[in-house]
Amino acid sequence: MSRVRRGEWARCYLARPSARRRLVCFPHAGGSASFFRPWVDALPDDVELWAVQYPGREDRFGEPHPADLGELADRIAEDLAPALDGPVTVFGHSMGASVGYEVTRGLLARRPGAVERLVVSARPSPSHQRAARNDFHLRDEEALVAEIRVLGGAAPAVLDHPGLRALLLPVVREDFRLIENYHPGPREPLPVPITALTGDADPRVTGAQAAGWAEATRAGFRLVTFPGDHFYLVPHREEVVRLLAGGRPAEPPLPR
Repeated sequence: MSRVRRGEWARCYLARPSARRRLVCFPHAGGSASFFRPWVDALPDDVELWAVQYPGREDRFGEPHPADLGELADRIAEDLAPALDGPVTVFGHSMGASVGYEVTRGLLARRPGAVERLVVSARPSPSHQRAARNDFHLRDEEALVAEIRVLGGAAPAVLDHPGLRALLLPVVREDFRLIENYHPGPREPLPVPITALTGDADPRVTGAQAAGWAEATRAGFRLVTFPGDHFYLVPHREEVVRLLAGGRPAEPPLPR
């Protein structure tokens, strides 16, 4: 398999030349590629993880955000398509689920058959997103922080620290702008299977909204519900990684 050069969209934290497939991961709003770094050691040796780095954070700090989510996805697909020379599973969490969905469409247009599975996490289906109208990116700082606290996307210590908060909020606001202005129109269902993952106590995604992803594929659908909130995948990392690795999906643990 070919390698990813630093400075492009994907980050490969551990190259696995003998890997048979790739797992390409897309982070949540305000998140970065390093969110997925701990996953590397939990993956089998035949899976190589690539984590996508959006502009404005970590080694891309200061780079401007794209005009909209469509432009973001198009630029990522254009960059990744030539480098994908084996089976690919696309995974996206929250905002990353929408980006991953659009990138999957872009990759399939450029390289039919390149993506073998799409896994979306903690995100309403495209049909439910068309009906959503949120404006947190336009609200004041306190309202934005309150929404981040509801979602659980940042440690309280970060939000309470003036310096760290000042670094985080502009990135989150721009990400929210992208996702809140994204209203996908009706599309042909994807020719790849979709698995939707959700937490049973997610304050922003209902079971029905997650189940709606079935409409976005003609190749099979599965809904897996974990105990937990919007970031259920943090305490259940091993189960999620096992599912993504391509083996028999683990049954999520029952609520206690």
